[in-house]
Amino acid sequence: MKMSEDFLSSMQEAMHLLRTAGPLEATAAIQRALRDADERRGPAAPQPPTDASGAAHFRNGTFDGNRSARARATDASLHRHVVKEADVEDSGHFSERTYVNEAGTRNYKLYVPTGYRDAPLPLIVMLHGCTQDADDFAAGTRMNAFAERHDCLVAYPVQPKRANSSGCWNWFRPGDQQRERGEPSLIAGITRDVMASYSVDPTRVYVAGLSAGGAMAAVMIHTYPDLYAAAGIHSGLPYRCAQDLPSALAAMKGGKPARRGRLADGNDGPTVPKRPLIVFHGDADATVHPSNGSELVREFSAGKSPVDEAVERHAGGRAYTRRRLTASNGVDAEYWIIHGAPHAWASGSVRGTYTDAGGPDSSAEMVRFFLAHPRQGEV
Repeated sequence: MKMSEDFLSSMQEAMHLLRTAGPLEATAAIQRALRDADERRGPAAPQPPTDASGAAHFRNGTFDGNRSARARATDASLHRHVVKEADVEDSGHFSERTYVNEAGTRNYKLYVPTGYRDAPLPLIVMLHGCTQDADDFAAGTRMNAFAERHDCLVAYPVQPKRANSSGCWNWFRPGDQQRERGEPSLIAGITRDVMASYSVDPTRVYVAGLSAGGAMAAVMIHTYPDLYAAAGIHSGLPYRCAQDLPSALAAMKGGKPARRGRLADGNDGPTVPKRPLIVFHGDADATVHPSNGSELVREFSAGKSPVDEAVERHAGGRAYTRRRLTASNGVDAEYWIIHGAPHAWASGSVRGTYTDAGGPDSSAEMVRFFLAHPRQGEV
């Protein structure tokens, strides 16, 4: 009876989100409810590939009844592979913690791999998107599995609904775009909290995010280049491209970025990048316009001639173009344009929301990029 009440409450939340936020947020809420119900019932019986494929595409908000049976079976096979791979995460320790400072309180979850001893390990801070939480984001990105494989700590700060009704990071508010203020101070505080409690290599601390979390990752790498060595942004937006909700919605639709006004600390924003950046964006993203991906690497594009300007390959059923860029000051970036991909984490698991089976494995590529770029020099 309790499960039915919880499920009904989740459906009511989904209907509210459908009216106020849109179909993607509503679909994400439905998927969370289905996942919670599955966990209470225990392991489900195996389903035929066509059923699994249809469910996967509905959960991702991208179901297309005109897709061929072969394509659906291919996607189902890819999803089954990544789910199996994610089982590795159960061998480590995944716990919930709380951080408090003058800006407020935030819970976060921390993954500690089985290989953790006393030797300093890298730390990756993962910022979820709207309507997601730490468990959802960890499941969808499979980042814990990669952390287990490469001996990394992973922290997942959680944005509560009291701070934003859809659970979005408030990347568009001036008060949450500045160092040691608002949400940036909470995320940096969580990062330092982990560094104080565990053996962390201070030159290998990274931040990554999806959608609103990606936009907040852009805030973090710009405001704390002394803390983070590099950033990964998936389907996100550039630092200070918006100053309020209307300009945020305009930026998401691909409109002209809001004019960067002078912040309270007198900082007009950097003209050259300070830390490496890896960006992923689907060119069929209908939630955050793909032009935001290009804008994120604009400061790098103004530098030296790009390497691999248009390398196009096939992985996971989607073509993509990877561009390697170097800014005028020698800082590296990679820009991955995933052709035909929606607003979703590339090669993610159906265990989480906003995931897509096709394209490059964005989690694997982020970890590879991060570990190749320890923090160097002062800023």
